Amino acid sequence: MTSPSAESRPVDDPAREDPDQDGALLDAVVVGAGFAGIYALHRLRRLGMRVEVLEAGDGVGGTWHWNRYPGARVDVESLLYSYSFSPELQQEWRWLHRYAPQAELQQYADHVVDRFGLREHITLNARVVAANYDAGENTWTVTTEGGLTRRARYLVAALGSLSIVNTPSIPGLDDFDGLTLHTSQWPEEPVALRGKRVGVIGTGSTGIQLITAIAPEVEHLHVFQRTPNFSLPITNAPMDPEYERGFKQDYGDRVEAARQSSGGLSAGAPVIRSALDVSESERQRIYEEAWQAGGAGVLRAFTDLMTNREANETAAEFVRSKIREIVRDPDVAERLSPRGYPIGTKRICMDTGYFETFNRPNVTLVDVRSDSIVKMTESSLETASDSYPLDVVIFATGFDAVTGPILNMGVTGPGGTELPPRWENGPRTFLGLATSGFPNLFMVGGPLSLGVLANGFFAIEQHVDFLANLLEWARERGYGRIEATPEAEDGWVRHVAELAHRTLYPEGPSWYVGANIEGKPRVFMLYSGGFANFRRECEEIARSDYEGFVFSSS
Repeated sequence: MTSPSAESRPVDDPAREDPDQDGALLDAVVVGAGFAGIYALHRLRRLGMRVEVLEAGDGVGGTWHWNRYPGARVDVESLLYSYSFSPELQQEWRWLHRYAPQAELQQYADHVVDRFGLREHITLNARVVAANYDAGENTWTVTTEGGLTRRARYLVAALGSLSIVNTPSIPGLDDFDGLTLHTSQWPEEPVALRGKRVGVIGTGSTGIQLITAIAPEVEHLHVFQRTPNFSLPITNAPMDPEYERGFKQDYGDRVEAARQSSGGLSAGAPVIRSALDVSESERQRIYEEAWQAGGAGVLRAFTDLMTNREANETAAEFVRSKIREIVRDPDVAERLSPRGYPIGTKRICMDTGYFETFNRPNVTLVDVRSDSIVKMTESSLETASDSYPLDVVIFATGFDAVTGPILNMGVTGPGGTELPPRWENGPRTFLGLATSGFPNLFMVGGPLSLGVLANGFFAIEQHVDFLANLLEWARERGYGRIEATPEAEDGWVRHVAELAHRTLYPEGPSWYVGANIEGKPRVFMLYSGGFANFRRECEEIARSDYEGFVFSSS
């Protein structure tokens, strides 16, 4: 929602007019009109480049366009989960909630696109199915599902980490006469769930939000859980005007402080204690205070929760004790209590009453690890020991994350080289931005970058700014071809792996390591050194005249 002074208006745009016919040469094609693609379009056009965005959906916003399921909400404070490149935009936009729901984030994306005059450079309903590099011409030819083609010097994949849907194969699914839905392909029109018997498969972040939202309206909700997840209360509320006003008065300093933090989030007093250096009662007091404050504070309460298994277990057991306190049925509470992996090594979930939902008489928890799903019939889902009559089945089963989006884009490099065989043992990139052997192909927030381990907006802006500066530096020196060296790529792959193995992250059976996709290599796919360190490493590379990249003329 905007104030009256924030009417949509484009800023001065120095870029030349883009061609509108197939085959004309662009400076860059950006794939994806999520928040990464929107900022890439804005930033590259400010360099005077001819840029077009190709977007698979019928609207902008990326994950916040596709994920329209009930309860969809961001888990970072709205005032920080937003662009920082424009102080005017920061001041003009009015957030309605402390943690914005999907619809509000969709409105924000639309506003930014119109505010900066970007919509005319975005082509919707244009799903990219092939991208082929011509070494002789030093160009990428991008083809969409509908047959649209674009040629460009640079190809920028702004695909997001979570955009390739993972739907499990269940025997008999096609025989089911009821409604089947996936949370990330939710219809734009309202779905009537009131009075229906609904089954939700999956209890990650999405499932937890959805389950909490729909439980009060359905006749009966069956939750099919494979792995219980740690979830923390988010304590959402309408935006307090006084809080927002105070935040905006100090926006610049707050943003810079957040950028100096590991996660790109609000930075309070630095934490310097181990969880094992305080008494049991003091530790419980600190955890309780963080729990009541809401958000991910429990995981930031001590310095060693993600590096020391014994310390981590103190936080895990605190959350399990909260589940036992909230859920009245001891058996259900035990089945909801995560065990066998450290807290935080699967994406931490945020909820607004998730565990309380299982006190409702119309909610049943089904443990499919001990009682596996066998098949669907015309009217029910059957496990090894029981049958559950259903009218609606909702899959909250996540994504082929991090690598799936780029590997499914049909990328072909020089000499017909395809990307999937190169990454058969895990992703190989330099900075998560480029991969050797594929000139002028760049990824925003690609594999082995920060991804979801930091505030998404800060990570996006940092990565796009680094790319824009790289392209400008090359252009000033007459270079039209840029490629990561194999040596730089090898070094970065080792570096990211070494950072991960200093933490507990690799111990979690998460999509961070591809554990949710059968046959996917088990590699930790994100940079775990923190936002501030990642930014410093990129700055050092820029100061060294972009060491790790090789440049040549067109």
